[in-house]
Amino acid sequence: MSGEIRRAVLFDLDGTLLDTAPDLAGAVNDMRVDRGLARLPLADLAPMCSFGGRGMLGKGLGLAPEDDGYGETFDAFVERYRQRMTRDTRPFTGMRDLIRDIDAAGYAWGVVTNKMEALAVPLMDAMAFDPVPGCVVGGDSAGVAKPDPAPLFLACDQLGVSTTDCIYIGDSDRDIDAGRAAGMATIGTAYGYIPPGDDIHGWQADRVVEDVAGLLAAITALMAQHPHNSFKTPIS
Repeated sequence: MSGEIRRAVLFDLDGTLLDTAPDLAGAVNDMRVDRGLARLPLADLAPMCSFGGRGMLGKGLGLAPEDDGYGETFDAFVERYRQRMTRDTRPFTGMRDLIRDIDAAGYAWGVVTNKMEALAVPLMDAMAFDPVPGCVVGGDSAGVAKPDPAPLFLACDQLGVSTTDCIYIGDSDRDIDAGRAAGMATIGTAYGYIPPGDDIHGWQADRVVEDVAGLLAAITALMAQHPHNSFKTPIS
């Protein structure tokens, strides 16, 4: 509608929009097999998936960025993951319906992830959401990754919206910190890839939901609560 403030809902990718753990874990397990090691259960690896390759190599191979040869191993992991990243990955149950509901409400939507853009864009293309996201911002798209708010600012530029007219949804404290720093309302997803001992309620998200079914009500409530471009003042 002409003159109406444009609003948007932005999603983290791994553990929020998509269940990518089977392929992230599968890639590092393939590397374990190459090294004569047994595969680790998905339940052991999934909580570290929000940390991407660093989390997978740390949990799956006991490697840290400061270790010798880490860079080469990381590149090998990325290539393994690239080869299989659409094999078992799916949107979380109910997510396609949620995206249609968001679109029907007149909101734009997009993705802001710390996954590198060269992986995030083809992965989202393969998922074939209808409607398609208005933006897919990767961890390298803005030159810095979350918790820096720069990727969220870039997403808003691409969508043509103000950060204070956006909700950001994620499954890590980095997501919520980035959203708050950008002046967005935030929703934490307790169904995501949350490491043991991490208290999602301590992240200070505006809402916490236990499953995808709870997201629409949380989004609706936040949009109604802040109808006039005033979610909050960005954190300085």
